[in-house]
Amino acid sequence: MIEITDVAATELKALLEAEDKQDHALRIFVAGMGCSGIQYGMALDNEISDEDITVESKEIKVVMGSDISEQLDKATIDYIDTEGGKGFIIDNPAAASGCSSCGGSCH
Repeated sequence: MIEITDVAATELKALLEAEDKQDHALRIFVAGMGCSGIQYGMALDNEISDEDITVESKEIKVVMGSDISEQLDKATIDYIDTEGGKGFIIDNPAAASGCSSCGGSCH
C-alpha cells in the first residue's frame, strides 16, 4: 500500500503537533484531472467513514476513499524543499503519463 518517506513522516509529525491535531489522519483525495492524469490532494482529517481505507506508514495514519485505494497501491508520499517551493508530493508510478488525458498540448 502507500508508503511515507522518512523526511515526509518527520514533517507530517511536526505539522500534526504544530496544529494540535495528533488525532488526525492524512487524507488523500482526488483533486481533479490534469495533463498527467489524476491530481491528488492531501488534508488533515479526523472524520473517517466506513467506506474509507486506512493504512499506517511510519506511525502516520493515511486515509483514502476505497475508490482510489487501488490507484495508490504503490504510491509514495514525500516532502520536497527546493528553490521552487516546498511541500508534500505523491509519487505514483501507476499514474498515467503524457498529455493524452486532456486532449490538449502541455508544451
